Amino acid sequence: MKPAAPLLMIPFREVRHDQPDDVLHYEPINVRGKLHQWTIPAHRHQSLHQFQLLVRGAARATLDGETVELKAPAALMIAPGVVHGFVYERDSAGHQVTMPSEALRALLAHAPALQQRLGQPIVAMADDLGEEVAECESLFLRVAQEFGRSQPGRAEALHSHAVLLGLWFLRREATPRAERRSQALRDTLLQRFRTLLEQHFRTHEPVSFYADQLGVTADHLSRICRATSGTGALDLVHERVLLEARRLLAYSPATVMEIAHDVGFDDPGYFSRFFVKLTGQSPSAYRAAIARGIAQRPAQQPPLVA
Repeated sequence: MKPAAPLLMIPFREVRHDQPDDVLHYEPINVRGKLHQWTIPAHRHQSLHQFQLLVRGAARATLDGETVELKAPAALMIAPGVVHGFVYERDSAGHQVTMPSEALRALLAHAPALQQRLGQPIVAMADDLGEEVAECESLFLRVAQEFGRSQPGRAEALHSHAVLLGLWFLRREATPRAERRSQALRDTLLQRFRTLLEQHFRTHEPVSFYADQLGVTADHLSRICRATSGTGALDLVHERVLLEARRLLAYSPATVMEIAHDVGFDDPGYFSRFFVKLTGQSPSAYRAAIARGIAQRPAQQPPLVA
């Protein structure tokens, strides 16, 4: 498989423009849209949160490789590490606020339940927003107004407006419709990961390999896997290798050495230690238990469809 193209890593200094000491950055969507001919290529921010509100027009957004059609009004929060890009309808308008994630987490230090939601993208469409569009836009406008001032206490005011904006999005995440959409994005990424895993598990690729193919960071992939399946990405790789080994031990006459090579181990001894670590028994002991009917056989793979 052809490796994914390297993604742009956007540090905060690149969005600060002429305000190098700002605690956050605000700009209208159409400013960057016009600058880039209304197309923002796929990129990710390693330690930034970004909030957007589309008030006019439409956009095709990609979040971790999944396409989301946005039609004004639409609001979204982009979490650190999430690969995102936009193709805006010409003359679209709205607001965008970008701020360091650590600052936002610090502002929510006494709200751990809300902090946990900061790691996932949030998308709110027109049917999610209802009459709250005006409230959301007023929060962006307060940031914009303060951002353009040079009054004493400017940084503190921006901090305060930012936490109110973040709270608005995190409260939207708690609504059933937004929660289902966010869960769907996570489920789709996990499904794509499992599809890649079926193709490559025998070569024991690191999590970073799968993350690069999916266009996300290794940490983000592990977070999504853990949030969706309760298991980290590396553990899912190991579980898939183990499942194949158990199937071969249960349903084939192949020797332990042959099975070790089949699932990607050059050293049968290392394979046996891997198997013992995950199951508590050796491959031979597992096979013997299957033969005596005291161990459960793994489910066989479904037949391939031509």
